[in-house]
Amino acid sequence: MIEVHHLNNSRSQRVLWLLEELEEPYEIVHYQRDPETNLAPESLRRIHPLGKSPIVRIGDRVLFESGAILDHLARTCGDGRLAPAESSPDYLDYQQWLHYAEGSAMLPLMLRLYTSRLGEAAAPLFPRIEGEIQTHIGFLEAHLAGGREFFVGDDLTAADVNLSFPIQATRMLHGMDSFPNLAKYLDRIHARPAYQRAIERGGPYAFGS
Repeated sequence: MIEVHHLNNSRSQRVLWLLEELEEPYEIVHYQRDPETNLAPESLRRIHPLGKSPIVRIGDRVLFESGAILDHLARTCGDGRLAPAESSPDYLDYQQWLHYAEGSAMLPLMLRLYTSRLGEAAAPLFPRIEGEIQTHIGFLEAHLAGGREFFVGDDLTAADVNLSFPIQATRMLHGMDSFPNLAKYLDRIHARPAYQRAIERGGPYAFGS
């Protein structure tokens, strides 16, 4: 059985969504953020020393990195429906988008989040951060131009699932006025039955309704 250690309002919501798309049975161990610090509880460190979510336990293996978790589950569950075969011309694109989500797209958004807590002390950084958001999120926006519905091929993949979090974070931290294609993309994925089932099981999720 797949065991998902799920922290509220965190990246682990993507794992639940992927598993629902794959129609794969799983169990959830729920954790709640501290209401004052918004940090994960120390009990998560008993599962993995980083104390971060997502953490997935499969048998005696513990997986802790979002992209690796999603790629592994897509390739080993559900007959590989959410990942192209290595022989496919889409495979390299899939790998790039899958890792771009956390490797590049999230960085300016995290900087936006942290510097927003500093007020005017962080003002000199704001133009650079805004420029990086426009560069990276604008890159995602442009890729969906011309009616493209997904980032790889014609169907949902684990790359879409991983990219959903930085796009949702953009909506929360920055707004979507400059990114109409991504706004429509979020509406499409939020309407998916599997996404809605994942929200029901995972609990309230501030990044995406």
